[in-house]
Amino acid sequence: MKLNKNILNVFLGIGIIITSNSCSDYLDTEPITDRAVELSNTPYTKASEAEDLMATIYNDLGNEYWQLDYFFNGDAQTDIAYQGGDNPQNAQQSEYRILATNSNVSRDWGYLYGRINNCNKVLNYVDNIPDTALAKERREEMKAEAAIMRALYYFHAVQLWGDIPLVTQAVIGVTSDNFNDVYSQVYPERKSKEEVYNFILADLEGALPNAPSSTNKYRANRGVALMLLAQVNATMPNPDFTKVLNYTGLLQGEGYSLLSNFDELFDGNHNANSESIFEINANGSSIWWWGSSMFIGEDWKKFNTPSNDLVSSYNQENDMIRKNSTVKFASVGWADNYWPSSSYPFAWKQRDTSGYQHVYIFRYADALLLRAEAMVRTGNYGLAKPLIDQVRGRVGLSPIDDITSEDDGISKVLWERKLELAFEGQRWFDLKRTGKALDILKKRKDGNGNILSFVSNLTEKKLLWPIPQSQIDNNPNLTQNPGY
Repeated sequence: MKLNKNILNVFLGIGIIITSNSCSDYLDTEPITDRAVELSNTPYTKASEAEDLMATIYNDLGNEYWQLDYFFNGDAQTDIAYQGGDNPQNAQQSEYRILATNSNVSRDWGYLYGRINNCNKVLNYVDNIPDTALAKERREEMKAEAAIMRALYYFHAVQLWGDIPLVTQAVIGVTSDNFNDVYSQVYPERKSKEEVYNFILADLEGALPNAPSSTNKYRANRGVALMLLAQVNATMPNPDFTKVLNYTGLLQGEGYSLLSNFDELFDGNHNANSESIFEINANGSSIWWWGSSMFIGEDWKKFNTPSNDLVSSYNQENDMIRKNSTVKFASVGWADNYWPSSSYPFAWKQRDTSGYQHVYIFRYADALLLRAEAMVRTGNYGLAKPLIDQVRGRVGLSPIDDITSEDDGISKVLWERKLELAFEGQRWFDLKRTGKALDILKKRKDGNGNILSFVSNLTEKKLLWPIPQSQIDNNPNLTQNPGY
């Protein structure tokens, strides 16, 4: 018996796989279900359709999640930045008072699961394409790339929300035979974070043999898989730092090296460089990068205003090279409790507002510092120190003092990551991973050295976001995180 196609349309209209309303004319507005419902195991029949699916996965890197939200989520909730802007939804995030109805949180859920759905299309259907022009080797490579990207998105989601649904099927058709499977995918239950991390690891480990070469910086390549495997093993509930050392060691054999000039990472003239592991290729057409104007410009108060703490940290180290590449001061038409109008700072790593700004997702300095963190966690303090010193030496800073304990070592790693990776979307996740979030963030200060009043809102429970209320309303199988 065949079921009415309207059933699936209802599912996709109100279930988990939904699209969000956009606040920019430049955002991706393509619906998740991009074709009529077909009762078939082969909804795609041509090699060109498979390549179109892959193009969609990479064009997804140009949507609002990457252009704005990822960087705001990773930095504005931390000690390196203030909110900036005047959006009340963003203020909830930066002040640890997010409501389950927050539209930013809802749209990020939609974006992440929408991107996961696009990866699922490749993983579910590419093997069924009858076109012999699509070689077996290319099919395997496609599936590896899609698995790596799916793992990346699930990694972001599990860090934001904790227990989350695992959606593994891009539902195309529904029959009486697959109705239960369709229901479980459209109205999924949350899985434990341990199960989610195991799923991510399986995706990445399975992708490694067929992943593209690390030399292609714009694809989900072997280096991306290794970097994610290292990060996931360092972040999951029971970290495996021996595996972090293994995967970062393999990364060291992939031919990466630090650029000698730190500013060349961001000057727009050294894209796809030796330090880049994975970067977004803004080409002005399939990806037009409007996101830079969210962080720089004097026409309105931008997001991720550099904090007094970050600037003073650079000054304390006399780290003028990284400071000048990371923060730019200008005279503006506004002032606040943080900075005067005559010398107001902007995040400066994204500088190109022409639409061609390339943006790193992973780079080698991050891998070196993650390896140092794993060395500390495994008691190899003497091996952690030269890794930190290598990153510092690139910008002319003296070596760190000897590491005397695990806590001392983690503090030294976090300090270096703060100076090296500011405004690259990492800080929130670094602080949560290392267990230092509450201690550091409750000391956030304004421009006069006063503790910010809203840090009292931050509790252990607030380190996870609420499940969007709209998703709970639409899915009877979802539950809310404690504290919301």
